[in-house]
Amino acid sequence: MTVEADANARTAYDARWQRVMDCVALRRPDRMPVALYATFWLAKYGGITKKELMFDYDKVDAIVERVVLEFEPDAVSTLFAGSASGRILEALDYKQLQWPGHGVGDDQPYQYLDREYVKAEELAEFIRDPTGFYLRTYLPRIFGAFEGFEQFPHFAGSFYFRAMTAVRPFARAPLREALQRVIEAAEVVDEFALRAGRSSQRLAALGFPQIHGSASGAPYDVLADYFRGATGMMKDLFRHKELLHRAVDVMRENLVRITIANAKASGNPIVFIPIHWAPDAFMSERQFREFWWPSFRQMMIELIDAGLVPMPLWESDCTKRLEIIKDIPPGKCIYWFERTDIVKAYEVLGDTVALRGNLSPSMMTTGTPDEVDAAVKRLVESIWNRGGCLILDTAFSVPDEAPVDNVRAMFGAARKYAG
Repeated sequence: MTVEADANARTAYDARWQRVMDCVALRRPDRMPVALYATFWLAKYGGITKKELMFDYDKVDAIVERVVLEFEPDAVSTLFAGSASGRILEALDYKQLQWPGHGVGDDQPYQYLDREYVKAEELAEFIRDPTGFYLRTYLPRIFGAFEGFEQFPHFAGSFYFRAMTAVRPFARAPLREALQRVIEAAEVVDEFALRAGRSSQRLAALGFPQIHGSASGAPYDVLADYFRGATGMMKDLFRHKELLHRAVDVMRENLVRITIANAKASGNPIVFIPIHWAPDAFMSERQFREFWWPSFRQMMIELIDAGLVPMPLWESDCTKRLEIIKDIPPGKCIYWFERTDIVKAYEVLGDTVALRGNLSPSMMTTGTPDEVDAAVKRLVESIWNRGGCLILDTAFSVPDEAPVDNVRAMFGAARKYAG
């Protein structure tokens, strides 16, 4: 909370946050909390293009405040940070993504470019020296601003006069030019972070907490999505098993370290972790148990031990994984489900984790307010009225094209049936 918040806003903030944390602890809150997670839907709500939403900070600030004051959610996502990243993507010349006005039309959403950004034979180098690998190999591939860092010095193993002469590459034009580009990009990133922070502080002053203060990824997913690519990673399951195990473990160690630091800096214990490769159709149960689940479970335990609350978003359908992912300490996590049968999830996980979700994106986009009302009522009757700790939300963000009246119906029905 900020000093600008008045007494009523502070009281409202505390009540909303308590509802969320009561759910985490598997205690019954005074009413079912409702979360608002939105990205490009804010452009529809505000009547602007997706490109404007990504670049016009003032418009984003105004839209975010207006939407939160209308719907009065119990918790909000990082609405500004999740929407207005266009300037930093441009400044860094990001290679893994197309965005409105850059590779796709002004009113089209992101397009991720799934490629093999790291070769299988390079994983050994990543395992030996993650920081050096990032500086000299990975960052120049995913950020145009870092092109030239391939010449970054190899300091590990240098000493005495060798440590002095190791700095020589900084005299070379490609690295000097890259350093200047990175400094200029960092200034853009810093401005973005300051604006995003002020937006969150403004919402807090109005009485609305953020549902999470930081985000992370599952070790296997980070390697699959952003290093090896889908095709490369699926081959690794058969061709490079031992190397994959080692790389996943190194990734876990680094993710845990940076995630704890970011969460502590934010002051918010909840860590949002989108899950991409756990769904039932993506690998066999044997592969899931061997390659995916152990590192992620260990990561969650380490975050919990650090006083944090992991909040994985289990994308797609993970119904067959429910019995496996139940193996965590009770009352310490939020499990957010996209397409998994959330009533089945409650029956399996209701005594272990709080649940979040999961109104259908197709219904939210093409359905009617009455259909949204009925869907909320079903979740209330099937989970909340049976004693379940449910944070109502959409499957994964309010769909970009969802009619505003459908979102109004979601919030109205939550207050009507479980208020």
